[in-house]
Amino acid sequence: MKHTQTDDLQQEDKQMELINSLSMEDVLKIEHPELLLNKVEPFSRLMMQYKCAIMEIETKLQVLNEEFSMNYNRNPIEDIRTRIKKPLSIVDKMKRKGFPFSVESIEQNLFDVAGIKVICSFPEDIYTVRDLLIKQDDITLVEEKDYIKNPKPNGYRSLHLLVEIPIFLAKEKKAMKAEIQLRSIAMECWASLEHKMKYKKDIKNADEISQKLIRCAEISFELDKQMQELRSEIDEDNPETQYL
Repeated sequence: MKHTQTDDLQQEDKQMELINSLSMEDVLKIEHPELLLNKVEPFSRLMMQYKCAIMEIETKLQVLNEEFSMNYNRNPIEDIRTRIKKPLSIVDKMKRKGFPFSVESIEQNLFDVAGIKVICSFPEDIYTVRDLLIKQDDITLVEEKDYIKNPKPNGYRSLHLLVEIPIFLAKEKKAMKAEIQLRSIAMECWASLEHKMKYKKDIKNADEISQKLIRCAEISFELDKQMQELRSEIDEDNPETQYL
C-alpha cells in the first residue's frame, strides 16, 4: 500500500493525542522530558503566555526609550534582550528545588521563566528606567534586589525587578510574572565574560581567578562612575539633555 502525506498527518495526530493524554508528572518520568514538554498543550500554552508578558514589557521599554529620545535627545536604553527559560532548565530547577511538577507549580514557584535584560548607557539611567517603568499603573513591583548598591560576593552588579503585568487574551485577562535585569554596558560586559569563564572546567588556581574577577568588577564599576561624572558635567552645559 502506498504511503501518503495523509498517513503521516494521521500518525502525527495520534502521537499528539498520546502526548496530550499524559500528565505533567508522566512527562517528567520520561528520560528526556524537555523533548516532549513543548508539545504538551498546557505547558506550551503557559510558555505562550510568558512570551506575551515579555512582549508587553518590551513594548513599554521601547516606548519610554523613544519618548526619551524625543524629549532629551538621547536614549537611556542601549539594548533590550529577552528570553523564555528553556524546558530543560525549567525541569532541572523544579527538581533541584523539590517543587511538584505542574503548570500551576511553575507559575507559583519559578519567577524567572520570562526574562528581560535591559542594558543602559549609564548607572543613573538604570534607576531612571526603573522608576518610569514601575510607576505605570498596570505594572506591579513584586520584589526588587539591588545588586548595584549591594553587589554579590563574586562582584556581580545588576538591578533585578520581579514584576507582574496583565496580558489580554481572547477570553481572559491574566497576570503574569517576569524578571527584569537592568545593568550598565560595563556591568553587562563583566557579567558576560564572567559567565563564560565560570563554566570552564578544571580551572587551575580557581580562588586566584575569582579574586581577579572581583578586582575586574571593581575596575568596571569605577569606569561606570567616571563615565557618569563626565556625562553629568556635559549635562550641566546642556540642560536640554537632562531628565528632571
